[in-house]
Amino acid sequence: MLRDQIIKKWIATNLGKNIKYEPASSDASFRRYFRLKDDEASYILMDAPPDREPIKSYITVTKTLLVNNIRAPKIFITDEDNGFLLLEDFGNETLYQIFRETNYDDYYNKAIEVIINLQKINKNNNLNNYTDKILSEEISLFNTWYLIKNKKILLSADELDSLNLVFKKILSSNQEQPFYFVHRDFHSRNIMRLKDNNIGVIDFQDALIGPITYDLVSLLKDAYVELEEEFIIDKSVRFWERACKEGLLQKNDFSDFFLKFEMMGVQRHLKVLGIFSRLSLRDGKHNYLSDIPLVERYLLKASERYSLLSPLKKILLRAMDEK
Repeated sequence: MLRDQIIKKWIATNLGKNIKYEPASSDASFRRYFRLKDDEASYILMDAPPDREPIKSYITVTKTLLVNNIRAPKIFITDEDNGFLLLEDFGNETLYQIFRETNYDDYYNKAIEVIINLQKINKNNNLNNYTDKILSEEISLFNTWYLIKNKKILLSADELDSLNLVFKKILSSNQEQPFYFVHRDFHSRNIMRLKDNNIGVIDFQDALIGPITYDLVSLLKDAYVELEEEFIIDKSVRFWERACKEGLLQKNDFSDFFLKFEMMGVQRHLKVLGIFSRLSLRDGKHNYLSDIPLVERYLLKASERYSLLSPLKKILLRAMDEK
């Protein structure tokens, strides 16, 4: 039986034959989402093929978030065998869609509060650590998928040595940070404006315990929304002050914190360039290619600002000239 036929039968069995459903969204994984409606209610059905996208981690993280008063979609029906979850419908207003409204600043402030509340979650919650191995594997996607497979650039032995030395410095900075709950994809397309104007979060199944600046970088140096430098610094200061007040950070010089924020951004954006390239070349999801130029600009600005990144700057400029 085809996957779509299984979905249709599952909906009829669990909710009745009069339920209307339509695609709600998809993401960079093999998951799909459908909006289900009847005369009284609206739900989201997550379709996660068990052989590709096990839903156990999503269920675990959902429970952790809800018990800590983070607005995550409630789970109404769980079917791990088929890979289906019937979820609360948060609507379709993401931060990405409302970011040009006059009051978008308020929602970024609310999003920062959500990050703080995530980081206050007790670490004894069965999440794995964002290990050096994971960080290193992510950053290596830049060379494998972005440079070699996308841009057709094969680095010389000297260039590769220089790049690996840069990677080592970046990863050292990442690991020096305090570690807390990390959503891992806390960006404008995964942050929802709810009916009460509060913030809800989705797509959190890959959460780990990791560097304190990670989710802040995802929010303020978003691959899909370009914010002004002044805005980024202002919100970084706001986060830093809140984190110090909550005891998540020791109140040292803000410039030290911002440097770590910047190096975390470099790690994430190197990973993202690799992932966006892989999504196109391996998975046929070419729409992410249009987001690559913004990520390249983030990296170029950082490499121009910090001399330790100068080998990366040369390689990046070469790649950007290959368009």
